[in-house]
Amino acid sequence: MTIAAIIQQAPVTVITASPEDSVAAVAALLAEKRIGALPVVSQGRVVGIFSERDLIYGLARNGPAILDSKVADAMTSPAITVEQHVAVLSALSLMTKRRIRHLPVVENDMLIGLVSIGDLVKHRIDRIETEANAMRDYIQMA
Repeated sequence: MTIAAIIQQAPVTVITASPEDSVAAVAALLAEKRIGALPVVSQGRVVGIFSERDLIYGLARNGPAILDSKVADAMTSPAITVEQHVAVLSALSLMTKRRIRHLPVVENDMLIGLVSIGDLVKHRIDRIETEANAMRDYIQMA
């Protein structure tokens, strides 16, 4: 199973920020939407990712002044991205190795979706449960 199957199951509009947005405005957006991260996009291309972690690191380094900075100055860049043909297990492995929780999905360098580690884990659990149920049904029919 690939990332494409996950982003096609529940297509949603990906909330993004611009590199020119203020950290305060993007932090407010994260809080309003109750999300942990969002891609930073310029002309459709992912130029970084801004997460709660970036906000905390910025506060630790610069204090409240970080809130007046541009997202470009606080984001993680370059963003680690994945293409939609990548297998779910490969994406999970990448997220684990890089210690990240969100992966922008790109095609021809253009943003087409976003997956979280929660999305991928839920998908894996659903597949395992489906396989277990199929095995139970098979054994009961034998």
